Amino acid sequence: MAAAKRKRRGGLAVQAKRPRKNQEDSKQPAKLGDVAEEAEEEERGRIPGPVCKGKWKNKERILIFSSRGINFRTRHLMQDLRMLMPHSKAGAFISYTLKVLIYKLVCEMKNCNKCIYFEAKKKQDLYMWLSNSPHGPSAKFLVQNIHTLAELKMTGNCLKGSRPLLSFDPVSFSFSIFSTPRYHPKSQPFVDHVFTFTILDNRIWFRNFQIIEEDAALVEIGPRFVLNLIKIFQGSFGGPTLYENPNYQSPNMHRRIIRSITAAKYKEKQQVKDAQKMKKKEPKTILPHDPTADVFVIPADEKPIEIQWVKPEPKVDLKARKKRIYKRQRKMKQKMNSGSAK
Repeated sequence: MAAAKRKRRGGLAVQAKRPRKNQEDSKQPAKLGDVAEEAEEEERGRIPGPVCKGKWKNKERILIFSSRGINFRTRHLMQDLRMLMPHSKAGAFISYTLKVLIYKLVCEMKNCNKCIYFEAKKKQDLYMWLSNSPHGPSAKFLVQNIHTLAELKMTGNCLKGSRPLLSFDPVSFSFSIFSTPRYHPKSQPFVDHVFTFTILDNRIWFRNFQIIEEDAALVEIGPRFVLNLIKIFQGSFGGPTLYENPNYQSPNMHRRIIRSITAAKYKEKQQVKDAQKMKKKEPKTILPHDPTADVFVIPADEKPIEIQWVKPEPKVDLKARKKRIYKRQRKMKQKMNSGSAK
């Protein structure tokens, strides 16, 4: 039964008109073979859609935050890490005088099960905490030789949000914090760069390289920094110590050794100066004459002594003689002038 329309101001119902059939609809349906060929042609010319993403199972989130008192270089490093890890979140500045429970509460509020905490001390030393919240384990590092992306200006480049490959030294342990979960909403389905963690000189060297598709060569992107492991704890931000680095030397001890070396050099110079002064003040010792010292000395020929019996003639002073002659001539001229005037 056809639908009926009513007027707003009251009136009889008007029967709706049926739509007219087009000429194309009136034609007979096409054959199945022709329809399949047309579908194949359309698929050939169509641009392929994005890769179908699977289910996001690994729901790990990382909180990157720091203490108060960090410098500009640390802030830029934190910004670079957030850009390279799409599954990370930014946290507020927290005072390092607060207790460890505050750090765990902040991670819980941000719904993060892992965190990277930068701790600044004395406005010159930077420490990094890698921790699994709230049960642990956790590791504490001393960060050295920081170079950010804006500072390096490398030629490499990578897609923002792409998943990296993690390359570890055979001796080092796995840094699962830096791995981007598969099928993360903010990540890209591409792998175009590598995070390398290499052990050299009892330290962990972090580098980020781009993978070039043509020849699979590596070009550095940045940032770069060096981690000096201090301790590994069983809990989050503390607990029983699982490992302690025997080769670790604190920055305070390092600066103390440098100051002691410079002080030792200064003391050595002062001792040399004092010894030289004392040597000058000591009386000189006169050694006895050694008769063997004159063995190879050849005596000089003795000259005959000449006695002068005649008094030598006085030397003539030419300048005084010229002055006397000049005075005589001037007096003669004055006399001549006075006689002519009379």
